[in-house]
Amino acid sequence: MSLSTHTTPSGFLLPSIHSAPPFFTEQPNPTTKATATEQWIRLILTYARHRRLFALRVEDTEASGNDWEEILRNERINRKILPDHLSDIIAVMVDRNLATYEPPKQTRSALIYWRLPEEWAEVLYDWVISSGQLNTILTFYDITDPPVESPLTDIPVPLLRKAIAILGKTGRSQVIAIADGEGVRFLARSK
Repeated sequence: MSLSTHTTPSGFLLPSIHSAPPFFTEQPNPTTKATATEQWIRLILTYARHRRLFALRVEDTEASGNDWEEILRNERINRKILPDHLSDIIAVMVDRNLATYEPPKQTRSALIYWRLPEEWAEVLYDWVISSGQLNTILTFYDITDPPVESPLTDIPVPLLRKAIAILGKTGRSQVIAIADGEGVRFLARSK
């Protein structure tokens, strides 16, 4: 068996482990399972960053044509990850704060943190400064769907809320009730 890297149609370079049939099977040996889980987590996070994907569902293992198909399946070796295996990997990611179940109180769908909420908070604050939005009240829609694409375009609202809350703890944001729901004002760093 020859293990080789492969570039997907989206331009993502799959690691050679992706061409090993055992990679797609949950391993019974705890040491091997831990190593494979680490490799899956790294693959999921780097692929999510590459494609700017935020949500991963256990059902993505079964459905073809979804955003995750390039890594959850390998047609060259006729393998795919099974739903229970992916569910276990997502659970480990949640335990390590690399993902969170979204919506809460279920375990079939997760918000993937290819950037941690603390990193998103800094990206958000940098965008606010660079776009001249300091002391301006913005809606969540203004941030997630700006007129000019930004690093925050299409960021899920639950993740945006976490980033805003982190900035709020340092006095750099303030959530404000407005007519259409909620807005947020970003404040200068306190000296």
